[in-house]
Amino acid sequence: MITVNLYYTGKAGAARAFAEEMESSGTADQIRKEPGNLRYEYFQPLNDPETILLIDSWTDQAAIDIHHASPMMTKLAGLREKYDLHMHAERFVSEDLGSDDRFIRK
Repeated sequence: MITVNLYYTGKAGAARAFAEEMESSGTADQIRKEPGNLRYEYFQPLNDPETILLIDSWTDQAAIDIHHASPMMTKLAGLREKYDLHMHAERFVSEDLGSDDRFIRK
């Protein structure tokens, strides 16, 4: 699994408005239904109201490449421009390192 944390930053609530439009327009749901998508969720850091975090997980690089080549990316780019957002990303590749369940309180 590959997970990309995308941080969208804007001004005057633009990042939150972007995430809300992604959800209300159904665009986020369309991405969630793409083959290989495992997670597509927005969060807002408590200490930074001008940033929205997207946690975006895919089964593998091929699924990400198909997503990036889709018409959906043109729509996303247009919304990023509309809200004048700047981004930075972190990428994580999951490995089977054994169970950490004993450290997780359920």
